[in-house]
Amino acid sequence: MSKVPSRGFRDDEFAARLAAIQARMETHAIAALLLTTESDIFYFTGFLSQFWQSPTRPWFVVIPASGRPIAVIPEIGVNAMASEFITDIRSWSSPCASDDGVSLLAETLLEVMAQSQSCTVGLNKGRETHIRMPLNDFESLMERLSSSESDLKIADATPHIQAVRMLKSEAEIDKIRYVAHCVSEVFEGLFDFAEIGMSDADLFRRFTIECLNAGVDTVSYLVGGAGQHGYDDIISPPSGRRLSAEDVLIFDTGCTFDGYFCDFDRNYGFGGVNDLAKKAHHSVWQATEAGLAAAVPGNTCAQVFSAMHEVLLNAGALGETVGRYGHGLGIQLTEPPSFTAWEHTILREGMVMTLEPGMVYAPGKMIVHEENIVIRHEGPELLSRRAPPELPIKL
Repeated sequence: MSKVPSRGFRDDEFAARLAAIQARMETHAIAALLLTTESDIFYFTGFLSQFWQSPTRPWFVVIPASGRPIAVIPEIGVNAMASEFITDIRSWSSPCASDDGVSLLAETLLEVMAQSQSCTVGLNKGRETHIRMPLNDFESLMERLSSSESDLKIADATPHIQAVRMLKSEAEIDKIRYVAHCVSEVFEGLFDFAEIGMSDADLFRRFTIECLNAGVDTVSYLVGGAGQHGYDDIISPPSGRRLSAEDVLIFDTGCTFDGYFCDFDRNYGFGGVNDLAKKAHHSVWQATEAGLAAAVPGNTCAQVFSAMHEVLLNAGALGETVGRYGHGLGIQLTEPPSFTAWEHTILREGMVMTLEPGMVYAPGKMIVHEENIVIRHEGPELLSRRAPPELPIKL
């Protein structure tokens, strides 16, 4: 088992992230960057709280062209947000029906823009992003800013934020490696607690308990499926079905440690699973091998996708239903970029990715295999412990 990483980050980690995004802001003449989502605010401030599960209160962080981030948040979060790095915290009593932080946020943005020669505010607008505030409040914010700044422009900051977040520090990688090793232990011991006759609800519950006992903080994502000689669904919750002989089972989980995810799956057979299912498992394992060979700095995501796809086609794949063969990983369960035919992002050292080839190998039967890696100069480092090439079967 890996050594348990320390929680949180040193101030120099946040300073490096801030410098990286402010360099891109300077290049693109962005006066202020407005952050509204849990993952972006956590990344640039270290604010980690399950209070995000409540949709009642909005949270904002403004990154100026120079200087440290400014938090504009409900009063209930001031103590949790405060740190040596985040000292400028502006708050209001929330929820507030008439003005839930909009005027305070507008004042902050205008103050920051007044210190810059630019009137451009950067905001996430692209694919895989959202703005976490009520639409009415967002429209009110734009009206307030526009009435004070006739030259106001809203720029799409998506590529800048994603470019910075894609490259993980060694401290971030340590957290992902640790949680991946915790889950690897549970996967490797699954036959110790999974028995024919168990309901899928009991199996999900036991898997969750084992992961928590292994050292993860949360089992935020757990899906799976089972069926005779293969499954046709990998994203559903328990249905009450009982595990039976000749079943193939998949568990796909995203567990966290200190705010960072692992995300990988494993497949298992019970009883006399047919040869077609066994061959399919070996085929996706071989496709992952091809992905590992191609996942080197300088190659594009599309090239890695093609390497895996060719193996699956040669194995007789009837199609694939997942839509991609892997993705970025970190603060979120899935992050950019994706391993698809259309994704031409160039791989760089420090990117943490999943390799996730999948195939339909018979009508109504699919199989998916996933590993977690970090891109290194000398070749990818596995963060999850490699699955066996042959389908594990409990007789």
